[in-house]
Order: sequence, then structure tokens, then C-alpha cells
Amino acid sequence: MKNLIIAILITLLVLATGSLFVVREGQRAIVIQFGKVQRDAGTGDTKVFEPGLHFKLPFIDSVRQLDARIQTLDDSPDRFVTSEKKDLIVDSYVKWRIKDFARYYLSTNGGNKLQAEALLKQKVNNGLRTEFGSRTIAQIVSGERTELMEQAMIQASSSSDELGIEIVDVRVKQINLPTEVSNSIFQRMRAERAAVAREHRSEGQEQAEVIKANIEAKVTVMLADAERNARQLRGEGDATAAQIYAEAYSKNPEFYGFLRSMDAYRASFNSKDDILVVEPDSDFFRYMNKRSGQ
Repeated sequence: MKNLIIAILITLLVLATGSLFVVREGQRAIVIQFGKVQRDAGTGDTKVFEPGLHFKLPFIDSVRQLDARIQTLDDSPDRFVTSEKKDLIVDSYVKWRIKDFARYYLSTNGGNKLQAEALLKQKVNNGLRTEFGSRTIAQIVSGERTELMEQAMIQASSSSDELGIEIVDVRVKQINLPTEVSNSIFQRMRAERAAVAREHRSEGQEQAEVIKANIEAKVTVMLADAERNARQLRGEGDATAAQIYAEAYSKNPEFYGFLRSMDAYRASFNSKDDILVVEPDSDFFRYMNKRSGQ
């Protein structure tokens, strides 16, 4: 009798344990009964269990807990083609949450999150591909990114309902050109900059030659003017000297002859190395002979 009571108690304990389940905060639960999602008998809506302690039929009902929080799908960048048939590498992310738990459970093979994200990414990419394909690169970069994201979210939301998913937001983080295109553009830009630099250097060299030629021409003109002025001054000085000599000669020929002789003596005896062979009675010593005769 005692063993029977113990067996009954253990059975009741097992039944009680199997009939209770706890839904954690941030989670929602659905009950699967005979392979079907349990629904409300009156409305036909899926029974969704809120966080807390709940009951189920042991060994008959199975509980599947699903994440009810907003989740982020941030996968690797994808390649899209613009209306100009040019490729872009787009990095985006999606904010989503479960809207219809029964539909989500059935469409994702029992609530498989990886499968759900793969299907969701495909639908979002289809929307992004449509929006990128209808715009040029200039339109995408110049300010239509917000409109592009809004339209992509609308298209993805309309198709994600069949997954039981609500798309909260679609955002494009970064848009880049493919690596091979970026390298090609960089090489072309570098060649263009080098050509511009060569053109500027050539123009600078040409301007330097022009400036140099102008300066040399001005220097030549200035030197010619200086030489002309110097010759003019020398001529005027020689003329003035000749006039003075002429006036002196007309006033006193003897004194004029004496000055000319002094100039000749000074020029002749300017250096100690000079040697003159002159006859003593030469006119060169006329004033010296007169002075010695006195």
C-alpha cells in the first residue's frame, strides 16, 4: 500500500511538472498539439502565452518559445546594379520582430531563426534591388537615400507578412564601389591630377621664361640708356674742357702751352719703369730748358 501511494505521488508530481511551463521576459510561447498550433476555439486566433507561469496538457502539448523583441539582421554587404548598369556594394541592416507567431512558426520550419533571416534578407534585398535599379549613382549619393530606404521597407513589409514578420526599419549604412572599380577610378584620378600638374608646371615655366625675357630686355635697355648717357656726358665734358682750353689759349697762349706740357710730363713720367729717348733740345723739354737757363 505504501509503495502504491509513493508511485501515485511520483506520478502526480511528474504530471504536475509536465503540465507547467514558464515563459521568460521578452519571449512569447505557442503550444503545439498533435502537430498543430493551438488556437482559440471561439475566435480561431493563435493562442500566444505572455511571460509568466502557464499550464498545458502533459505528454500531449509541446511548447515553443519565440523571441518577441526587436531583432537586427546585419549581414554581409551585397552587390546591386544602378539604372546606369554600374555595380555598387551596399551594406545595410534590418530591424524586425515577430508579428504572427503561428505563421512565423509554420513558415520558418518550426521557428528557425536562421531560416527566417535568410528569407527576410532575400525579400529586403529584392526591395533594395528594385530601388537601386531605378536610380543613378548621382541620385543615390546626392540625397535620395532616405526615400530609397523608405520605399525598400514598404516593399519588403508587403512581402514579409507571409513570414509573420513585421519590418520595423531598413537602413543603408554604407555604399561603396567595387574594389576593381575603385582602383580604376583612383588610377584615372591620379592620371588626371598628374596631367593637370604637368600643365600647371608647363604654364609656370612658360610664364617664367616670359618674365625672364622681359627682365633681360629691360636690363638691356637700361644698360644702353646708361651707356648713351655716359657717352653724352663724356662728350659734353670733353666739349667743355676743349672750350676751357680754347678760352685759355686765346687769353694766354704761352700759359696754355705750359699746361699742355705739364699734362704731357705727368703722362710720360707716371710710371718709374717708363723710358724715353728724347733729344735735349726737343720741344718736349722746352719749358725745362728755359727754367734751367734762368
